[in-house]
Amino acid sequence: MKILVLGGTVFLSKAVTAEAVRRGHDVVCAARGASGGVPEGATLVRVDRDRPGAFDALAGERFDAVVDVSKYSVNWVRDALEAFGSTTPHWTFVSSISVYADHATGSNELLPPLEDNPAEEFTAERYGSVKVAGEIAVREAVAGRDFIVRAGLITGPDDPSDRFGYWPSRLARGGRVVVPDSPDLGFQHIDARDLAQWIVFAAEERVTGTYDSTGPVMPFQMAIGEIAGATAAPGTQLVPVAESVLKELNINPWAGPRSLPLWLPREWAKMVGRDVGNALANGLRVRPLAETALDSLEYERGLGLDRPRKAGLTEQEEREILTAVS
Repeated sequence: MKILVLGGTVFLSKAVTAEAVRRGHDVVCAARGASGGVPEGATLVRVDRDRPGAFDALAGERFDAVVDVSKYSVNWVRDALEAFGSTTPHWTFVSSISVYADHATGSNELLPPLEDNPAEEFTAERYGSVKVAGEIAVREAVAGRDFIVRAGLITGPDDPSDRFGYWPSRLARGGRVVVPDSPDLGFQHIDARDLAQWIVFAAEERVTGTYDSTGPVMPFQMAIGEIAGATAAPGTQLVPVAESVLKELNINPWAGPRSLPLWLPREWAKMVGRDVGNALANGLRVRPLAETALDSLEYERGLGLDRPRKAGLTEQEEREILTAVS
Protein backbone atom coordinates (compact mmCIF):
# COMPACT_ATOMS: atom_id res chain seq x y z
CA MET A 1 0.00 0.00 0.00
CA LYS A 2 0.93 3.62 -0.38
CA ILE A 3 0.35 5.33 2.96
CA LEU A 4 0.41 9.03 3.79
CA VAL A 5 1.31 9.83 7.39
CA LEU A 6 0.59 13.41 8.36
CA GLY A 7 3.57 13.73 10.68
CA GLY A 8 6.08 10.93 11.00
CA THR A 9 8.86 12.60 12.99
CA VAL A 10 7.63 12.37 16.61
CA PHE A 11 6.43 9.55 18.88
CA LEU A 12 3.20 7.93 17.62
CA SER A 13 3.35 9.12 14.02
CA LYS A 14 7.00 8.10 13.90
CA ALA A 15 6.08 4.66 15.27
CA VAL A 16 3.30 4.31 12.67
CA THR A 17 5.76 5.19 9.92
CA ALA A 18 8.36 2.71 11.18
CA GLU A 19 5.76 -0.05 11.46
CA ALA A 20 4.34 0.60 7.99
CA VAL A 21 7.83 0.53 6.46
CA ARG A 22 8.64 -2.66 8.37
CA ARG A 23 5.55 -4.28 6.85
CA GLY A 24 6.66 -3.38 3.34
CA HIS A 25 4.47 -0.38 2.58
CA ASP A 26 5.43 2.73 0.63
CA VAL A 27 5.22 5.53 3.20
CA VAL A 28 5.17 9.28 2.59
CA CYS A 29 5.41 11.58 5.61
CA ALA A 30 4.05 15.11 5.28
CA ALA A 31 5.68 17.22 7.98
CA ARG A 32 7.77 20.32 8.53
CA GLY A 33 10.70 18.18 9.58
CA ALA A 34 11.52 20.62 12.39
CA SER A 35 11.32 17.87 15.02
CA GLY A 36 13.72 15.55 13.23
CA GLY A 37 13.84 13.08 10.38
CA VAL A 38 11.53 10.23 9.46
CA PRO A 39 12.34 6.53 9.92
CA GLU A 40 14.61 4.98 7.34
CA GLY A 41 12.68 3.79 4.31
CA ALA A 42 10.04 6.54 4.43
CA THR A 43 9.95 9.66 2.27
CA LEU A 44 9.64 13.10 3.86
CA VAL A 45 7.72 15.79 1.97
CA ARG A 46 8.07 19.09 3.80
CA VAL A 47 4.64 20.50 4.59
CA ASP A 48 3.61 23.33 6.93
CA ARG A 49 -0.07 22.85 7.73
CA ASP A 50 -0.34 26.42 9.02
CA ARG A 51 0.28 27.79 5.52
CA PRO A 52 -2.27 28.08 2.69
CA GLY A 53 -1.77 25.45 0.01
CA ALA A 54 0.07 23.23 2.50
CA PHE A 55 -0.44 20.11 0.41
CA ASP A 56 0.40 21.58 -3.00
CA ALA A 57 3.60 19.53 -3.09
CA LEU A 58 1.43 16.38 -3.04
CA ALA A 59 -1.14 17.55 -5.57
CA GLY A 60 -2.32 14.68 -7.76
CA GLU A 61 -0.94 11.98 -5.44
CA ARG A 62 -3.24 9.12 -4.47
CA PHE A 63 -2.90 7.05 -1.34
CA ASP A 64 -4.42 3.79 -0.15
CA ALA A 65 -4.54 5.07 3.42
CA VAL A 66 -4.01 8.31 5.33
CA VAL A 67 -3.07 8.56 9.01
CA ASP A 68 -3.67 11.95 10.66
CA VAL A 69 -2.43 12.59 14.21
CA SER A 70 -3.34 16.31 14.25
CA LYS A 71 -3.34 17.36 17.91
CA TYR A 72 -4.86 20.80 18.21
CA SER A 73 -6.42 21.94 14.95
CA VAL A 74 -9.69 21.01 13.27
CA ASN A 75 -8.68 23.29 10.41
CA TRP A 76 -5.68 21.04 9.77
CA VAL A 77 -8.03 18.05 9.74
CA ARG A 78 -10.40 19.66 7.24
CA ASP A 79 -7.58 20.80 4.95
CA ALA A 80 -6.20 17.27 4.76
CA LEU A 81 -9.65 15.83 4.10
CA GLU A 82 -10.22 18.35 1.32
CA ALA A 83 -6.89 17.44 -0.27
CA PHE A 84 -7.09 13.63 -0.02
CA GLY A 85 -10.42 12.52 1.44
CA SER A 86 -12.32 11.91 -1.80
CA THR A 87 -9.72 9.50 -3.20
CA THR A 88 -8.47 7.67 -0.08
CA PRO A 89 -10.04 4.28 0.75
CA HIS A 90 -9.08 4.27 4.44
CA TRP A 91 -8.66 7.25 6.80
CA THR A 92 -7.25 7.06 10.33
CA PHE A 93 -7.78 9.97 12.69
CA VAL A 94 -6.03 9.74 16.04
CA SER A 95 -8.38 11.30 18.57
CA SER A 96 -8.32 11.05 22.37
CA ILE A 97 -10.34 9.82 25.31
CA SER A 98 -10.28 13.50 26.28
CA VAL A 99 -13.36 13.83 24.05
CA TYR A 100 -15.51 12.53 26.91
CA ALA A 101 -17.33 15.07 29.05
CA ASP A 102 -17.42 13.15 32.33
CA HIS A 103 -14.32 11.37 33.56
CA ALA A 104 -15.83 10.78 37.00
CA THR A 105 -18.51 8.28 35.95
CA GLY A 106 -17.22 7.03 32.59
CA SER A 107 -20.26 8.28 30.67
CA ASN A 108 -20.02 8.20 26.86
CA GLU A 109 -21.31 11.76 26.56
CA LEU A 110 -18.95 13.91 24.49
CA LEU A 111 -17.78 17.46 24.99
CA PRO A 112 -19.25 20.06 22.62
CA PRO A 113 -17.17 20.56 19.46
CA LEU A 114 -15.00 23.67 19.24
CA GLU A 115 -13.36 25.43 16.34
CA ASP A 116 -9.72 26.52 16.39
CA ASN A 117 -9.09 29.68 18.38
CA PRO A 118 -5.42 30.48 19.08
CA ALA A 119 -6.50 33.30 21.41
CA GLU A 120 -8.16 30.86 23.82
CA GLU A 121 -6.19 29.39 26.70
CA PHE A 122 -5.30 25.74 26.15
CA THR A 123 -7.11 23.46 28.60
CA ALA A 124 -7.86 19.74 28.72
CA GLU A 125 -11.50 20.51 27.96
CA ARG A 126 -10.62 22.66 24.97
CA TYR A 127 -8.27 19.98 23.65
CA GLY A 128 -11.04 17.39 23.92
CA SER A 129 -13.58 19.64 22.24
CA VAL A 130 -11.26 20.35 19.29
CA LYS A 131 -10.78 16.60 18.93
CA VAL A 132 -14.57 16.17 18.88
CA ALA A 133 -14.75 18.70 16.04
CA GLY A 134 -12.02 16.76 14.23
CA GLU A 135 -13.95 13.50 14.59
CA ILE A 136 -17.08 15.12 13.16
CA ALA A 137 -15.14 16.51 10.21
CA VAL A 138 -13.70 13.07 9.44
CA ARG A 139 -17.06 11.29 9.63
CA GLU A 140 -18.71 13.88 7.41
CA ALA A 141 -16.00 13.67 4.75
CA VAL A 142 -15.14 9.95 4.65
CA ALA A 143 -18.12 8.19 6.22
CA GLY A 144 -17.69 4.43 6.07
CA ARG A 145 -13.95 4.74 5.46
CA ASP A 146 -13.09 6.28 8.83
CA PHE A 147 -11.05 4.65 11.59
CA ILE A 148 -11.15 6.90 14.66
CA VAL A 149 -8.74 6.01 17.42
CA ARG A 150 -9.53 7.55 20.81
CA ALA A 151 -6.13 7.05 22.36
CA GLY A 152 -5.55 6.96 26.08
CA LEU A 153 -2.17 7.35 27.77
CA ILE A 154 0.46 6.54 25.13
CA THR A 155 3.71 5.18 26.52
CA GLY A 156 7.01 3.70 25.45
CA PRO A 157 10.35 4.90 24.06
CA ASP A 158 10.43 8.34 22.41
CA ASP A 159 7.63 9.69 24.62
CA PRO A 160 8.20 13.47 24.71
CA SER A 161 5.89 14.07 27.72
CA ASP A 162 8.16 12.48 30.39
CA ARG A 163 5.05 11.07 32.12
CA PHE A 164 5.35 7.29 32.04
CA GLY A 165 9.14 7.40 31.79
CA TYR A 166 9.33 9.07 35.21
CA TRP A 167 8.49 5.80 36.95
CA PRO A 168 11.10 3.42 35.49
CA SER A 169 13.64 6.24 35.67
CA ARG A 170 12.91 6.99 39.32
CA LEU A 171 12.65 3.34 40.38
CA ALA A 172 15.95 2.51 38.71
CA ARG A 173 17.67 5.05 41.00
CA GLY A 174 16.38 3.18 44.06
CA GLY A 175 15.93 4.41 47.61
CA ARG A 176 12.60 5.50 49.10
CA VAL A 177 10.16 6.26 46.29
CA VAL A 178 6.96 8.24 46.86
CA VAL A 179 3.91 6.65 45.27
CA PRO A 180 0.29 7.81 45.55
CA ASP A 181 -1.83 5.81 47.97
CA SER A 182 -4.91 5.52 45.74
CA PRO A 183 -6.33 2.02 46.27
CA ASP A 184 -9.32 2.59 43.97
CA LEU A 185 -7.40 4.18 41.09
CA GLY A 186 -7.03 2.24 37.87
CA PHE A 187 -4.32 2.39 35.23
CA GLN A 188 -4.55 2.13 31.45
CA HIS A 189 -1.90 2.71 28.81
CA ILE A 190 -0.99 1.76 25.29
CA ASP A 191 2.57 1.38 24.09
CA ALA A 192 3.01 3.59 21.02
CA ARG A 193 4.41 0.63 19.10
CA ASP A 194 1.29 -1.46 19.81
CA LEU A 195 -1.01 1.38 18.78
CA ALA A 196 1.07 1.87 15.62
CA GLN A 197 0.80 -1.83 14.77
CA TRP A 198 -2.98 -1.66 15.13
CA ILE A 199 -3.26 1.47 12.99
CA VAL A 200 -1.30 -0.15 10.17
CA PHE A 201 -3.24 -3.41 10.57
CA ALA A 202 -6.52 -1.47 10.36
CA ALA A 203 -5.41 0.19 7.13
CA GLU A 204 -4.46 -3.19 5.66
CA GLU A 205 -7.70 -4.89 6.72
CA ARG A 206 -9.97 -1.85 6.24
CA VAL A 207 -11.09 -1.81 9.88
CA THR A 208 -13.47 1.12 10.41
CA GLY A 209 -15.40 2.67 13.29
CA THR A 210 -14.60 4.54 16.49
CA TYR A 211 -12.68 2.88 19.30
CA ASP A 212 -11.37 3.65 22.77
CA SER A 213 -7.80 2.68 22.00
CA THR A 214 -5.80 1.84 25.07
CA GLY A 215 -4.96 -1.22 27.13
CA PRO A 216 -7.05 -3.15 29.67
CA VAL A 217 -7.61 -1.61 33.10
CA MET A 218 -5.44 -2.73 36.01
CA PRO A 219 -5.15 -1.33 39.54
CA PHE A 220 -2.68 1.56 39.70
CA GLN A 221 -0.78 -0.04 42.57
CA MET A 222 -0.40 -3.26 40.56
CA ALA A 223 0.94 -1.26 37.61
CA ILE A 224 3.54 0.46 39.79
CA GLY A 225 4.45 -2.96 41.20
CA GLU A 226 5.01 -4.40 37.71
CA ILE A 227 7.12 -1.42 36.67
CA ALA A 228 9.13 -1.74 39.88
CA GLY A 229 9.56 -5.47 39.39
CA ALA A 230 11.11 -4.80 35.99
CA THR A 231 13.19 -1.72 36.70
CA ALA A 232 13.71 -0.97 40.41
CA ALA A 233 17.18 -1.09 41.93
CA PRO A 234 17.72 -3.68 44.70
CA GLY A 235 16.43 -2.46 48.05
CA THR A 236 14.03 0.10 46.58
CA GLN A 237 11.24 0.97 49.01
CA LEU A 238 7.84 2.22 47.82
CA VAL A 239 6.36 4.78 50.21
CA PRO A 240 2.58 5.21 49.72
CA VAL A 241 1.39 8.74 50.49
CA ALA A 242 -2.27 9.65 50.93
CA GLU A 243 -3.92 11.82 48.30
CA SER A 244 -4.88 14.35 50.99
CA VAL A 245 -1.20 14.81 51.88
CA LEU A 246 -0.17 15.17 48.25
CA LYS A 247 -2.82 17.84 47.74
CA GLU A 248 -1.76 19.69 50.90
CA LEU A 249 1.81 19.76 49.58
CA ASN A 250 0.62 21.04 46.18
CA ILE A 251 1.74 17.97 44.28
CA ASN A 252 0.15 17.98 40.85
CA PRO A 253 -1.57 14.95 39.34
CA TRP A 254 -0.96 13.30 35.96
CA ALA A 255 1.81 15.42 34.39
CA GLY A 256 3.91 18.55 34.49
CA PRO A 257 6.34 20.00 37.04
CA ARG A 258 6.05 19.01 40.72
CA SER A 259 3.81 16.09 39.83
CA LEU A 260 3.35 12.41 40.50
CA PRO A 261 2.77 11.36 36.91
CA LEU A 262 -0.25 9.20 36.06
CA TRP A 263 -1.86 9.77 39.47
CA LEU A 264 -5.41 11.10 39.04
CA PRO A 265 -7.83 12.53 41.60
CA ARG A 266 -11.17 10.74 41.97
CA GLU A 267 -13.07 13.13 39.72
CA TRP A 268 -10.88 11.96 36.82
CA ALA A 269 -10.75 8.28 37.76
CA LYS A 270 -12.65 6.96 34.71
CA MET A 271 -10.15 8.55 32.38
CA VAL A 272 -8.22 5.35 33.10
CA GLY A 273 -11.30 3.15 33.23
CA ARG A 274 -12.51 2.86 29.63
CA ASP A 275 -13.85 -0.41 28.22
CA VAL A 276 -11.52 -1.45 25.38
CA GLY A 277 -13.12 -4.78 24.57
CA ASN A 278 -14.21 -3.56 21.12
CA ALA A 279 -10.66 -2.56 20.20
CA LEU A 280 -9.22 -5.86 21.42
CA ALA A 281 -11.89 -7.75 19.44
CA ASN A 282 -10.87 -5.88 16.29
CA GLY A 283 -7.17 -6.55 16.30
CA LEU A 284 -5.52 -4.43 19.01
CA ARG A 285 -2.77 -6.35 20.80
CA VAL A 286 -0.84 -5.09 23.82
CA ARG A 287 2.54 -6.13 25.14
CA PRO A 288 3.34 -6.74 28.83
CA LEU A 289 3.72 -3.59 30.92
CA ALA A 290 7.14 -4.79 32.10
CA GLU A 291 8.40 -4.77 28.50
CA THR A 292 7.27 -1.18 28.00
CA ALA A 293 8.91 -0.22 31.31
CA LEU A 294 12.25 -1.82 30.40
CA ASP A 295 12.33 -0.24 26.94
CA SER A 296 11.34 3.13 28.41
CA LEU A 297 14.15 2.85 30.97
CA GLU A 298 16.66 2.24 28.19
CA TYR A 299 15.37 5.34 26.42
CA GLU A 300 15.53 7.34 29.67
CA ARG A 301 19.13 6.26 30.26
CA GLY A 302 20.01 7.51 26.80
CA LEU A 303 18.62 10.93 27.74
CA GLY A 304 20.16 10.87 31.24
CA LEU A 305 18.36 9.82 34.42
CA ASP A 306 19.37 13.03 36.20
CA ARG A 307 18.23 15.42 33.46
CA PRO A 308 15.60 18.11 34.12
CA ARG A 309 12.18 16.60 33.42
CA LYS A 310 8.90 17.92 32.06
CA ALA A 311 6.98 15.71 34.49
CA GLY A 312 7.66 14.26 37.91
CA LEU A 313 9.28 15.17 41.21
CA THR A 314 12.76 16.53 41.70
CA GLU A 315 14.88 14.97 44.44
CA GLN A 316 14.19 18.00 46.65
CA GLU A 317 10.42 17.80 46.11
CA GLU A 318 10.40 14.10 46.94
CA ARG A 319 12.42 14.74 50.11
CA GLU A 320 9.81 17.31 51.20
CA ILE A 321 7.08 14.71 50.89
CA LEU A 322 9.09 12.03 52.70
CA THR A 323 9.85 14.45 55.52
CA ALA A 324 6.16 15.35 55.83
CA VAL A 325 5.10 11.72 56.25
CA SER A 326 8.00 10.49 58.39
